[in-house]
Amino acid sequence: MPRLRLLTVFSAVLFSAALSPAQTATSETLMLNLPRASQHALISQRIGITDITINYHRPLAKGRQIWGKIVPYGEVWRAGANENTTITFTDPVTIEGQPLEKGTYGLHMIPTESEWTIIFSKNSTAWGSFTYKQDEDALRVKVKSQSCDPHDALAYDFDDVKPDSAIVTMRWEKVAVPFKVSVKVNDIVLASLHQQMHGLNQYYWDSWDDAAGYLLANKINLDEALQDENHSIQVEERYDNLISKSRILDEMGRKDDAKSVRTRALDIANPLQLYVYARQLQTDKKQDEAFALYRSTAKKFPDYWTTHLGMARVYSAQGDFDNAVKEVNLSLTGAPDANKSALEKFAKRLQSKDDINR
Repeated sequence: MPRLRLLTVFSAVLFSAALSPAQTATSETLMLNLPRASQHALISQRIGITDITINYHRPLAKGRQIWGKIVPYGEVWRAGANENTTITFTDPVTIEGQPLEKGTYGLHMIPTESEWTIIFSKNSTAWGSFTYKQDEDALRVKVKSQSCDPHDALAYDFDDVKPDSAIVTMRWEKVAVPFKVSVKVNDIVLASLHQQMHGLNQYYWDSWDDAAGYLLANKINLDEALQDENHSIQVEERYDNLISKSRILDEMGRKDDAKSVRTRALDIANPLQLYVYARQLQTDKKQDEAFALYRSTAKKFPDYWTTHLGMARVYSAQGDFDNAVKEVNLSLTGAPDANKSALEKFAKRLQSKDDINR
């Protein structure tokens, strides 16, 4: 008999009297790649840019009474089967409001009929909970268990996923045990951006523009956002980074500076960029500004397909549906194939005297 198999058989004999069936080592060989009664599973979830991964084995209930019998109440349980169930965080997190550093932890639980203790152990390489030591705990939290639909195979899920948190839930038999993981997303992203911009990303305009865009979208560190956008423009001046800079200045309340930069951006914009910007103006309920931009684009780029579509919108708003249809048909002649179906639908709406701006 192979040495490792002898060892596992010996372990089964040694521990069987003292440990529950859910904790007992088996005589399965660990040397060969063979099916195991409790199959291996991995589940991951990203929150912001932080990855959370649970690595576990899935025991089956098989109609047995699990809680209080197969898994005794009041004793440390491996939260799965076979080797340590582990949970990995690529960045610091909070568990039920308590801080926990990034890393891989052995996941253990102490069940009771209502309140459970969730344990994150610094030892993540043990076999089950046989050698668990409380002085190796990184964190303990208490949570309330819940009832759930029957689960024959133990399962972990990520529930109630939000931009900065998720609920990790263990379900087995008819019991669910949830705990909340939260991430300080903005702090982690900022630190990551600073690190990333020390590498090759610093030499590309769009990297600085993306970094500034994140800060603007989340309305944080606007001075840094402006600095990043200036870096982007210094690498390569483009419509994209100029229009982004104008938005940052607007958010900072520097309206005159924003207008000046926006004018420069529109001066170098191509017809598609001008059309997209005008559509954004319409979305922002700035119809007069949008229609003025459609008209000025028609003088500068008279033959481009989005120019004709823009003028169709102008005529449609005026109730001049005949000219609007003509403009859409002109747009159809130059539009990419992927856009022609939408343009044909616009033409039908205009023929029915339906304003396409609505």
